[in-house]
Amino acid sequence: MTEIGRLPNSRAAQAFVDYLKGLDIDCRVVPLERGFALMVTQDSQLQQAQQEFAHFMAHPYDNKYLQASWENGDTHTKLDYGAPTLQLVSQFITGSGPVTLVIFCACVLIFAAMNLGLAEEVFNALSFFGAVPEADFGQFWRLFTPSLLHFSAMHIIFNLLWWWYLGGKIETRLGSKPLLILLVVAGTLPNLAQFYVGGPYFGGLSGVVYALVGYTWILGQRRPDAGIGLPPAYMGFMLLWLALGFTDIFGLAIANGAHIAGLLIGLAQGLLDSSRRPA
Repeated sequence: MTEIGRLPNSRAAQAFVDYLKGLDIDCRVVPLERGFALMVTQDSQLQQAQQEFAHFMAHPYDNKYLQASWENGDTHTKLDYGAPTLQLVSQFITGSGPVTLVIFCACVLIFAAMNLGLAEEVFNALSFFGAVPEADFGQFWRLFTPSLLHFSAMHIIFNLLWWWYLGGKIETRLGSKPLLILLVVAGTLPNLAQFYVGGPYFGGLSGVVYALVGYTWILGQRRPDAGIGLPPAYMGFMLLWLALGFTDIFGLAIANGAHIAGLLIGLAQGLLDSSRRPA
């Protein structure tokens, strides 16, 4: 069986399983310490089930899920996902791990400080070598910390949504170690690449995000049993976004060097990990 996702609420999980039953997709609900895993029994049905799960996550109150519970499930059980706010918080925590949450919160706190009158102090402390006069090569953290800097709401929202979605997938299914390796490697080497092609004035988690994109895509192709594949539409969107970064369509300074380096790192790490025999 292959896991396609997790839900914080047993009734929500059962509603989705009832819906898949109507599509002749065999899926089981497995209780976990945090939430409930959805396990597809047939690999041939995996891609369709993943696409359906993505739609369910975006539209959990769609009438077709209620109808599926009436037709294929227990009609005496109320379709209740719990309080919306608690559901959202529980889903956020269930879909992530400690590394995902720590980096998510760190980026949010740093962004908040920069917008509450401490922009200069934060930038001086965390920017890459050469961005400020007092930076020297003894301050080794500057290789990584520009990845935690974001300069606009759109910038941080885009990066953190992908970080939570992809990083959470990797951490909850494969453990913290693969994500931590990707974070450290893709949080430093792409910064060096960006410095080489564009200078020291940059920031953002997008190099890491593109590493996660490459990693999850490769794992999905070579190890579908890992349950972290990236739907083709998502991969296409990220490649299109990467290509548009080389144009002036956004009117913004895009860290293209970091994006490409991050993607290559993720692909390489994905090839390495997918070639290892599962324990």
